[in-house]
Amino acid sequence: MLRNSVKLIHFVSIASFANFLLFHYPFFKYVFNALEYKNLGGITIIVSLVIAMLVVNAFVLYLIFFLSRFVGKILLAFFFIVNAIVVYFVNTYNVIIDLTMIGNILNTNYEEASSFFSFRLILYLVLLGLIPVIIIIKVKIVKEPFKRFLINFSLTLLFLIVLVLINGGNWRWIDKNSTKLGALVMPWSYMVNTSRFYIYKSKENKKEILLPDAKIKDNVKSIAVLVIGESARSENFSLYGYEKLTNPLLSKIENLYKFNATSCATYTTAGVKCILEHTNSRKLYEILPNYLFRNNIEVIWRTTNWGEPPVQIKNFLRKEDLREGCETQECNYDEILLKGLKKQIFASKKDKILIVLHTSTSHGPSYNTKYPPEFEKFVPVCKSVELGKCTQEELVNAYNNTIVYTDYILASLIKDLKELKEYNSTILFVSDHGESLGENNLYMHGIPAAFAPKEQLEIPFIVWLSDGSKKLKSNETLSQNHVFHSILNFLAIESPIYDENMNIFK
Repeated sequence: MLRNSVKLIHFVSIASFANFLLFHYPFFKYVFNALEYKNLGGITIIVSLVIAMLVVNAFVLYLIFFLSRFVGKILLAFFFIVNAIVVYFVNTYNVIIDLTMIGNILNTNYEEASSFFSFRLILYLVLLGLIPVIIIIKVKIVKEPFKRFLINFSLTLLFLIVLVLINGGNWRWIDKNSTKLGALVMPWSYMVNTSRFYIYKSKENKKEILLPDAKIKDNVKSIAVLVIGESARSENFSLYGYEKLTNPLLSKIENLYKFNATSCATYTTAGVKCILEHTNSRKLYEILPNYLFRNNIEVIWRTTNWGEPPVQIKNFLRKEDLREGCETQECNYDEILLKGLKKQIFASKKDKILIVLHTSTSHGPSYNTKYPPEFEKFVPVCKSVELGKCTQEELVNAYNNTIVYTDYILASLIKDLKELKEYNSTILFVSDHGESLGENNLYMHGIPAAFAPKEQLEIPFIVWLSDGSKKLKSNETLSQNHVFHSILNFLAIESPIYDENMNIFK
């Protein structure tokens, strides 16, 4: 094939078959699980899907290569490389490449992406990507006469129309499963959903919608600390009844309360946005730190994470800012968020202070790297980024250790605030979303909220109050949007946007 010239129709047929064979095991695994394939209707759907996949891909490639063989080779090489990477993640973590996952991918930075690196990923890339690409580049394709192209193109289009009409009775099943089917078809899953992502982004307002001006009702010195957890699920907090003691310190602290809560989404950007906005919407409303800063409140943001909406305040410190000049062990972990915090509070000349600490403590897949060695309470632990290779015990142990470390960070923060006796203080710890740890063969997060498992949605909402501060209402279940209105209430901020029903304080 490499030495001889190949007719275009033969080349695109082989390319389509190779794409089908190498990258669609997850697709048909889902089809066979979701379909009663032993009856005539099921067999018809499977045969039709196989034919449609082969013919449609060949049809599109045929058109592209006829217009430009050079562009066709570049695109096909790109498809095989990306397909190889995508199928690795689908097979390893059971993700689906839908609109939500594309948003996750496009908001991932180098540090997070590099944590997924493994030898198995290299194998996928070489065997399923680079080797086919070498063949694609070297093969010589014979130019197709226009008349022959027109005949082949027309007949193929007619065949596809007939195939659609024949499957008229199967459209109900296809429509019902279209989200997952579409998310597993290569390369169209990421091509189509990337286009959809940018179309939606283009429709969003580019500038945040300002909220009505607010005013401070009193001069009582008050501090509200919002700790945004990362991938923390309430199921593994002993405060919520988990059988293992993952909250040894918080369980002994007075004036500490827990609430059941559900996240708005299963990925960081949407979860953090929901925590910071007054209402859950697709619009970019002015978020809490920007709103309070604009209305003369001291706002401090410290983060070892990313994915937040645009934060427009003076005191915004990223991981690299906090690590500057720091040489101790804490510099490598999330307790660095507390370094110099009291000094920063003392430097403030304002009575009302909002502090946001955005953690990364429980973010996978390398859970065992998210805490100092002395917090490895549960052993043995998973040390592989390919979570399916670890036992359930190893995986859960590594994750539980991140919760033990979160417990320590929150307890240390409470200790620091207790020393600021001139302030009324509160801490609200709310996670951006939950996490799957192998349940139903799912790992990490990012499944669309509409059919995400409870592990990715049920999050901790923990509140601590200093002596003499406000009391809490008898809420049982909260949402992430309760944060905005509750902090307004605690800091005595009067605003037309305030909703008493979304406030947790009496």
